Amino acid sequence: MLSFSTLTDIPADFGASVVTVGNFDGVHRGHAALLHEVVQRATARGIRSCAVTFEPHPLQVLHPDRAPELIASTTSRYERLAATGLDAVLVLEFTAELAAMTPEEFVRDVFVDGLHAAEVVVGRDTRFGVKNSGDVDTLRQLGQQFGFAVDVLPDVGEDHRISSTDVRRALADGAVDVAARALGHVHDVRGVVVRGLQRGRELGFPTANLGPKPEGLVPADGVYVGWLVREDTARDDAEHRMPAAISVGTNPTFDDVPERTVEAYVLDRDDLDLYDETVRIEFVRRLRGNTKFDSIDALITQMRRDVAQAREICRTR
Repeated sequence: MLSFSTLTDIPADFGASVVTVGNFDGVHRGHAALLHEVVQRATARGIRSCAVTFEPHPLQVLHPDRAPELIASTTSRYERLAATGLDAVLVLEFTAELAAMTPEEFVRDVFVDGLHAAEVVVGRDTRFGVKNSGDVDTLRQLGQQFGFAVDVLPDVGEDHRISSTDVRRALADGAVDVAARALGHVHDVRGVVVRGLQRGRELGFPTANLGPKPEGLVPADGVYVGWLVREDTARDDAEHRMPAAISVGTNPTFDDVPERTVEAYVLDRDDLDLYDETVRIEFVRRLRGNTKFDSIDALITQMRRDVAQAREICRTR
């Protein structure tokens, strides 16, 4: 997939395209359905498929106090967009100047002059232009003016439209399985493995600790089952994606972990050296919330139960 960060990056011979636009945070099932439709229509026309998105999220510029935590890291979002089969993605820096563009200016500069849109495919809640003043009716009018087709797709969802807000709410509750159903894939966070307090090793469960502020929305505190994936793409053996029991939080049994951490114990492995590696932690299911145990022995007993349960769940996947 080609990636452009400015309109001037688009090559002169890019040709006509089928285009869509959105933030695509998390690239959930609704996004994926829209993007697949864009790809299919472009293929049928024999032209390129392209998604226009923004970095940072527009609310981080316009209303930082209302800006949502992003579900996916930039890397994950790019990978999910590429997986839909898109030919290209245009990631525009969202600035005050971009926010001030009228709907007509945005469509002319980006869709028409930049991407030579033959067709624009969007969801029914699409808004664009200064103060979100453009909607699908505006887009249809501009399509007639500039000579491109416009199609508005229905929402995807069993009983209501799937939204990034729903996914964030599920993750805030620790319901990573619910989030996965909306996303169409397991939720993950990325980070570099750093040295922690070595307490997991002392207890018999050595963990890979992610550094502060991992990329991606960290779910609610608790113990999860999932996978640790090493980002070294050269690896294709059993040590690339490994089953894990995952802890999120401050470990309330002890008083010396002031900040939330994400740490993963790779099941039945105490020989791994993952320090300084970038890894992805995939969350499959929440096993329990965090608990302050009365003794270290009680904590170890529960950890053994957690690992046994995680082992059983991963065995069936």
